[in-house]
Amino acid sequence: MSLQDYLNWVIIPILGLSVILVFIRFLKGPSLPDRVIALDMLILISICIISIYSIQTIQSTFLDVAMLFALIAFLSTSAYAFYLEQRERK
Repeated sequence: MSLQDYLNWVIIPILGLSVILVFIRFLKGPSLPDRVIALDMLILISICIISIYSIQTIQSTFLDVAMLFALIAFLSTSAYAFYLEQRERK
């Protein structure tokens, strides 16, 4: 089994299933922190999908987009944590 076969028949279906499950958690999340974590997971899964696409097409420029998504995810999670900390102090 080559790397391309492994990516197409194993990894991509697992990532597709995880997108569906995490999106359900995003919609049904009982609280705001659950939704923020689900959104963070959706961004992480999209980074994985972009990385796999970059491997398959042998173009490293897509990895720049993946790094940008990672930076946005980190900053948004940090901002939300700061918001929660400020809200608890009042």
